[in-house]
Amino acid sequence: MAGMANTDAGENVRNWTFLTNHAHVLLAIARNPTARLRDVATEVGVTERAAQAIVADLEAGGYLHRTRVGRRNEYTLNPAGRFRHPAEADRQVGDLLALFTEVPVTGTADR
Repeated sequence: MAGMANTDAGENVRNWTFLTNHAHVLLAIARNPTARLRDVATEVGVTERAAQAIVADLEAGGYLHRTRVGRRNEYTLNPAGRFRHPAEADRQVGDLLALFTEVPVTGTADR
Protein backbone atom coordinates (compact mmCIF):
# COMPACT_ATOMS: atom_id res chain seq x y z
CA MET A 1 0.00 0.00 0.00
CA ALA A 2 1.21 3.46 -0.83
CA GLY A 3 2.14 5.59 2.19
CA MET A 4 2.39 2.64 4.58
CA ALA A 5 5.71 1.80 6.23
CA ASN A 6 7.06 -1.60 5.30
CA THR A 7 8.04 -3.50 8.44
CA ASP A 8 9.48 -6.63 6.81
CA ALA A 9 12.62 -8.07 8.41
CA GLY A 10 15.76 -6.41 7.11
CA GLU A 11 14.01 -3.12 6.31
CA ASN A 12 15.06 0.07 8.05
CA VAL A 13 12.14 1.34 10.11
CA ARG A 14 12.10 4.77 11.74
CA ASN A 15 12.38 4.47 15.49
CA TRP A 16 9.98 6.86 17.25
CA THR A 17 7.93 7.05 20.43
CA PHE A 18 4.74 8.81 21.48
CA LEU A 19 6.37 10.65 24.38
CA THR A 20 9.23 13.14 24.16
CA ASN A 21 12.39 12.97 26.22
CA HIS A 22 10.99 15.87 28.26
CA ALA A 23 7.98 13.72 29.20
CA HIS A 24 10.22 10.75 30.00
CA VAL A 25 12.44 12.87 32.28
CA LEU A 26 9.39 14.34 34.03
CA LEU A 27 7.98 10.85 34.59
CA ALA A 28 11.32 9.51 35.87
CA ILE A 29 11.51 12.37 38.37
CA ALA A 30 7.88 11.81 39.39
CA ARG A 31 8.74 8.20 40.21
CA ASN A 32 11.85 9.19 42.16
CA PRO A 33 12.02 12.88 43.19
CA THR A 34 15.52 12.48 44.67
CA ALA A 35 17.05 10.61 41.73
CA ARG A 36 20.47 11.66 40.49
CA LEU A 37 20.38 13.09 36.99
CA ARG A 38 22.85 10.39 35.97
CA ASP A 39 20.22 7.79 36.88
CA VAL A 40 17.42 9.74 35.17
CA ALA A 41 19.54 9.97 32.02
CA THR A 42 20.20 6.23 32.05
CA GLU A 43 16.50 5.45 32.55
CA VAL A 44 15.45 7.76 29.72
CA GLY A 45 18.28 6.80 27.38
CA VAL A 46 19.86 10.24 27.00
CA THR A 47 23.19 11.73 28.07
CA GLU A 48 23.53 13.30 31.49
CA ARG A 49 24.06 16.67 29.78
CA ALA A 50 20.78 16.22 27.87
CA ALA A 51 18.98 15.32 31.12
CA GLN A 52 20.39 18.48 32.74
CA ALA A 53 19.16 20.61 29.83
CA ILE A 54 15.71 19.01 29.98
CA VAL A 55 15.44 19.57 33.73
CA ALA A 56 16.45 23.21 33.18
CA ASP A 57 13.69 23.52 30.53
CA LEU A 58 11.12 21.93 32.85
CA GLU A 59 12.15 24.15 35.74
CA ALA A 60 12.07 27.32 33.59
CA GLY A 61 8.63 26.29 32.33
CA GLY A 62 7.30 25.89 35.88
CA TYR A 63 6.78 22.12 35.63
CA LEU A 64 9.16 21.34 38.49
CA HIS A 65 11.15 23.04 41.22
CA ARG A 66 14.60 21.92 42.31
CA THR A 67 15.65 22.15 45.96
CA ARG A 68 19.12 21.34 47.24
CA VAL A 69 18.96 18.85 50.14
CA GLY A 70 22.45 18.12 51.41
CA ARG A 71 24.49 16.92 48.44
CA ARG A 72 21.47 16.02 46.32
CA ASN A 73 18.59 17.71 44.57
CA GLU A 74 14.98 17.03 45.41
CA TYR A 75 12.33 17.84 42.84
CA THR A 76 8.77 19.03 43.41
CA LEU A 77 6.46 18.66 40.44
CA ASN A 78 3.70 21.05 39.41
CA PRO A 79 0.87 18.81 38.16
CA ALA A 80 -1.22 21.90 37.32
CA GLY A 81 1.19 22.90 34.56
CA ARG A 82 -0.42 22.88 31.12
CA PHE A 83 0.81 20.97 28.09
CA ARG A 84 2.69 23.24 25.70
CA HIS A 85 1.25 22.07 22.39
CA PRO A 86 -1.95 23.92 21.40
CA ALA A 87 -3.76 20.62 20.77
CA GLU A 88 -3.38 19.66 24.46
CA ALA A 89 -3.07 23.10 26.11
CA ASP A 90 -6.37 22.57 27.92
CA ARG A 91 -4.91 19.56 29.81
CA GLN A 92 -2.63 19.49 32.85
CA VAL A 93 0.57 17.46 33.02
CA GLY A 94 -0.87 15.88 36.16
CA ASP A 95 -3.04 13.83 33.79
CA LEU A 96 0.10 12.37 32.22
CA LEU A 97 1.70 11.76 35.61
CA ALA A 98 -1.41 9.96 36.84
CA LEU A 99 -1.48 7.80 33.73
CA PHE A 100 2.14 6.62 33.94
CA THR A 101 2.97 6.73 37.65
CA GLU A 102 1.43 5.79 40.94
CA VAL A 103 2.47 9.14 42.37
CA PRO A 104 -0.36 11.27 43.79
CA VAL A 105 -0.69 14.36 41.61
CA THR A 106 -2.87 16.62 43.75
CA GLY A 107 -1.69 20.10 44.62
CA THR A 108 0.78 22.35 42.84
CA ALA A 109 4.33 23.46 43.33
CA ASP A 110 4.71 26.85 44.97
CA ARG A 111 6.96 28.08 42.19
